[in-house]
Amino acid sequence: MIVASADYLARCGTPEHPGDLARHNCLRFNFRRAAPDWPFRIGGDELTLKVAGNIECSSGEALAQFARLGAGIARIGRFSVNDDLASGRLQALLEPFNPGDQEPIHTVFVGGPAMPARVRVFVDFLVAHHQAGHWCQPLVLAAPAG
Repeated sequence: MIVASADYLARCGTPEHPGDLARHNCLRFNFRRAAPDWPFRIGGDELTLKVAGNIECSSGEALAQFARLGAGIARIGRFSVNDDLASGRLQALLEPFNPGDQEPIHTVFVGGPAMPARVRVFVDFLVAHHQAGHWCQPLVLAAPAG
């Protein structure tokens, strides 16, 4: 999803169409597997647009922080900014053009009979949490009762 802070939008304006991003500072993700262009759905067609900006980083958390600080517009997974959206620290932009793309999450672990129970519990939690669609909800962990 595309997000920015209210401060950035007040200074630089709110894009109404993906083409408007050419006039904005776009905060880009530069991880090896990341596509350099941003995907959009326009008139039923999926296309990608080249964006430019003065900040690139390989951390979703860092991108979210730059966006919170008003440095520009970021394309970032909803799970990274859900709390910011709920609190108003960030605003969703260009939602009518959101292609609904998803980035897979991988959990790597050594399986088999020697796998610690805590690893199995964690993997089972991740599978259940993501299959149920909770990835875009705030995660609340409570200490065990007792």
